[in-house]
Amino acid sequence: APSARSTTSSRTMAMSALRMASSLGLRAAAPARARVATQSSRPMVVRAAVSTPAPVVVKREDVITSDPFNNVTDHIFEKIGTNLHKRPDHPLGIIKSVIESYFDEKYGEDAFTSYDDLYPVVSTYANFDSVLVPPDHVSRSQNDTYYVDNDNVLRCHTSAHQLEMLKEGARKFLVTGDVYRRDSIDATHFPVFHQMEGFRVFEPEEWEAAGKESVDLAAEELKDCLEGLARHLFGDVEMRWVDAYFPFTEPSFELEIFFKGEWLEVLGCGVTEMKILEEAGLGDKRAWAFGLGLERLAMVLFDIPDIRLFWSDDKRFSKQFKEGMFKAGGVDMQKFKPYSKYPPCLKDVSFWLPKEGDAFTENNLCEVVRDVAGSLVEEVKLIDEFTNPKKGLTSNCYRIVYRSMERSLMDDEINALQEKVREDMVSKLGVELR
Repeated sequence: APSARSTTSSRTMAMSALRMASSLGLRAAAPARARVATQSSRPMVVRAAVSTPAPVVVKREDVITSDPFNNVTDHIFEKIGTNLHKRPDHPLGIIKSVIESYFDEKYGEDAFTSYDDLYPVVSTYANFDSVLVPPDHVSRSQNDTYYVDNDNVLRCHTSAHQLEMLKEGARKFLVTGDVYRRDSIDATHFPVFHQMEGFRVFEPEEWEAAGKESVDLAAEELKDCLEGLARHLFGDVEMRWVDAYFPFTEPSFELEIFFKGEWLEVLGCGVTEMKILEEAGLGDKRAWAFGLGLERLAMVLFDIPDIRLFWSDDKRFSKQFKEGMFKAGGVDMQKFKPYSKYPPCLKDVSFWLPKEGDAFTENNLCEVVRDVAGSLVEEVKLIDEFTNPKKGLTSNCYRIVYRSMERSLMDDEINALQEKVREDMVSKLGVELR
């Protein structure tokens, strides 16, 4: 199912610590002992959307440079400033508004300040060091992150603004924005997606008045807050907490819900590490934080089968969504109705991997394909691999699936794209075509 993706590779496990568990989406959860949290049904209250999709001003020369570290492509640059999350009638804007409304309802109107237009280019310090990502973490590599230069990147997560917000005096806030990661190509992954994170700072008098340890109060309120958010989004669902690990929180948790017959991981959260608060000059306080991915919530709640649809300008998609249409759990709510399934065009490419160097990785191949074909690519998948002992070379065969969400593709068009992909694989990745 598009909403449930489970992997076991060590690389994915390492990345999950940076992703706040579900910033790339809802995943099928492993079995665990559940505790039930329920609430009676109530009408959905939605904060009125006042944002407009005014573009963030980012020039091409700001992100595509001659710096040897630079790996931002035109395909990625063209997505910057689109601001899907600021469009009231877009599925992402609808989910964002519903979450903001929940915080208004629970804590008081505008008690949590919302930021949704922060500049997407951040320093490597802000993106990694300020949230305690280890120096050797896989997410720091050029294989996983879009670098503008050695010291600046396209943000990998909204947490990159956390320290900045705290130093500017924010104490209760939500940050929503587009984030960028070099990743695989399939129906649930796109190199640009949207995250929302929440942050709440506690003063010493709060835990003193409660007669509790600061970390206990923060953890209890965090869980109560997020259980309420899960009900706000999914209705009366069974839910459970699972202990987790993130470098920026301790203790850390993942919230899972039982929805449509399976356990799904909704978000990651935890009590903020004191080192982060100390860096912000708040060493006498406590805080909690959570993070979630808007695309995956929208895919599950609106039954949207392909992440590329969020970027479509096709009115057959956009006219199906309106501000205020959301209902908890999707009960009696209009879901996405597929308007057509255009035929795919499959192209296989076989090649010998280079003996030396690290130019070829699957992420690098996906970038080559994206830069040539953009959103016409539905999937890039390894279908065969073998090693020739005489040559001492390893062969890969990848299947590239081309499919438009809006029209039928012509053979001549795809053949030209595939030939360009093959040429770029040789010149940029150092492979030998078979």
